[in-house]
Amino acid sequence: MNRRSLPVAAALTAAVALLLTACGGGGDHSKANDKIAGADTASPAAASPGTSTSSAAEDRPQIKLPSDVTDKYEGWKSGDATEDAVLADTARRIDATNDAILRGDASAPGLSFYYGDKALSDAVAWVQAYVKANLSFTGITRYYAPKVTLTGKSTASVVYCSDESKGFNKNRKTNKVDRAPSKESPYVLYNTRLEKNEQGVWQTSNLVSKRGDKTCAA
Repeated sequence: MNRRSLPVAAALTAAVALLLTACGGGGDHSKANDKIAGADTASPAAASPGTSTSSAAEDRPQIKLPSDVTDKYEGWKSGDATEDAVLADTARRIDATNDAILRGDASAPGLSFYYGDKALSDAVAWVQAYVKANLSFTGITRYYAPKVTLTGKSTASVVYCSDESKGFNKNRKTNKVDRAPSKESPYVLYNTRLEKNEQGVWQTSNLVSKRGDKTCAA
């Protein structure tokens, strides 16, 4: 069903626990045979990794995901230039995470470009867990209801929801898609902190999530 918690062996339990403050987030506990929270792939024009909606560096990582993976961004523009720049880099960060997972490459340049501080090490561990579990994914993840709070010229927070009901884990070697139903909610609430670096990129420095939050069940 949904690509949520990673179906890992017992040897990976500790690694997955570490990731709960990363892309999977806060109190979202993994269970065997569930799916992964992704992050966050086709961005909207206003938030596409190739669109210069922020004052960020021109030499951005080129991210192009396969046609069977789509991240749908709904309401991903506020009309305020700064807020839209924050949202654009949030979407690019989600795309970069998916790119790294699909490539099975924890050193993919998009991660260090759009993540910083603890969120970066968590994201790297998250990708590594996918690789160790021999998994990729396919399908559509919907991101919606973003709320941006600017806390200064170079700091911001973004809270948003995701719907993973149309995303599925896929075996990296056989390409077999796991469509088994899951008892867990496909809705995830994300709470992120971003800091604008010297190159003008809004990097995610902290990320937590809560699965099944009623705010996102819409």
